[in-house]
Amino acid sequence: MEKQHKVLIMRCDTYDADKIAGIVREGMETLNIRPSGRILLKPNVVIAHPEVFPHAFTRKEFLDGAITAIKARAKRPREITVGERSGITLPTRWTFQNAGYPEIFKKHRVKARYFDEETQVPVRLTHEKRLRDRVFVPESVARTDFLINLPKFKAHPWCRLTLSLKNYIGIQDDRHRLVDHNLFLEHKIADLQEVIQPGFIAVDAITAGQKMMLTPTPFPLGAIMMGTNPCAVDTVGCHMVGVDPTDVVHLRLAAERGWGPMDIQQIDVQGDFPLDAVREKTMEFEFCLEHIDRYFKQGNLSCTVGTFPEKHSPDYCWGGCPGALQEAIHIYKGYYPNITQQLRKVRYVVGKVDGPLDLEPGEKVIFAGNCTRWKGEIDGRPVHIKGSYESPQAVDEGETPSNDLLLKTFQTLWRCFRHRKGRYIHARGCPVSVSDHVHYLSAVGRVPNVNFDRRMVIPLNMAYWQMRAHRLLNRLRKRF
Repeated sequence: MEKQHKVLIMRCDTYDADKIAGIVREGMETLNIRPSGRILLKPNVVIAHPEVFPHAFTRKEFLDGAITAIKARAKRPREITVGERSGITLPTRWTFQNAGYPEIFKKHRVKARYFDEETQVPVRLTHEKRLRDRVFVPESVARTDFLINLPKFKAHPWCRLTLSLKNYIGIQDDRHRLVDHNLFLEHKIADLQEVIQPGFIAVDAITAGQKMMLTPTPFPLGAIMMGTNPCAVDTVGCHMVGVDPTDVVHLRLAAERGWGPMDIQQIDVQGDFPLDAVREKTMEFEFCLEHIDRYFKQGNLSCTVGTFPEKHSPDYCWGGCPGALQEAIHIYKGYYPNITQQLRKVRYVVGKVDGPLDLEPGEKVIFAGNCTRWKGEIDGRPVHIKGSYESPQAVDEGETPSNDLLLKTFQTLWRCFRHRKGRYIHARGCPVSVSDHVHYLSAVGRVPNVNFDRRMVIPLNMAYWQMRAHRLLNRLRKRF
């Protein structure tokens, strides 16, 4: 069988920028990579904080080394920039600052692209298996000549693994990012591959992340993985941690659409870190793929999971609210390790549920998401939770609601305040974001709201107003 794609696995045990630069440059030489034109580096900075979220992002030393190697190999570059859209509502300026990126930008004289401040432009999709006819991306992404993908090697509670394919979620702003971020998340990831294919991929697997993607448990993998094809790179990544590539749905969908191989026999795996040696090291690598009704068995949080409205996944919504709940609880655990015991009794209900909930005395209910439906009685009073889920065909990606940080926070807190004395609350959204889950858990479970942690709330809001100001300036420049 002819092996058309090459993937390198190189040993690297420390975040030494010079060492990383040498390894990445060697990889680019082996793969015959010569970046040119408008070069855009896309790291994974979904969230970052040196104390609270230290392992969730592509490290600054990795970015530093990658830029050094790219500048050495680039052929007449028009510009070199670094761009990202961090997690929902989080200003990218804030996460870049926390990740230590500004000093790297200054050192290399490269420009940051904050995708949440840019004009979003439509890109037409034509693949016959596409979910949508168009998606919206930042203008700088649409204008890029050479994309360099710099993902972080992490497990993911919704998608099993987040590597080069999944990193594309960060090329959309909030307003468009949540579209199809539900039962169709894996399809959305496959759609985004048509926007632009990477010219080079270097995966930060020096310290990998286990279980969660916002609050991962660090795993000393000690590797840098490189290639040019995202499916090939992700397939090798799966084998590195003992995952069957066919179990990673977005990888399977992308391969079926012709974006690359999913068979390890079709990939030429090279480097100084043999795949067998990697697998021996990662035998204890941990994932988190349990349904929430089984995951939260102890403590004061219990979950009732119903059925879901799409035929391809009727028993669970892997891309939506359940995973966001898990992430929210793990964020809480960073502050309160016994949070599920400290909560007041909370029942979390998601999906279409039939029959009584059999609540305990004083147990409050969070009905989560637009697809949730239930009809019954609580405290002898009739309750009817009406679903408002819309299929992708009914959602216009060009007419999406705002996901502004302050607006979403105010709306959610107001809803919590209005229902503070009741036994239940319907948290609407598709999906309900991780941040909103924290608000609801705080209000219903009567625990402190960690969204307002003193280490984050002031700098986060400062970055928010900077983002709004720069967004306005960019619009004015376009107009005049």
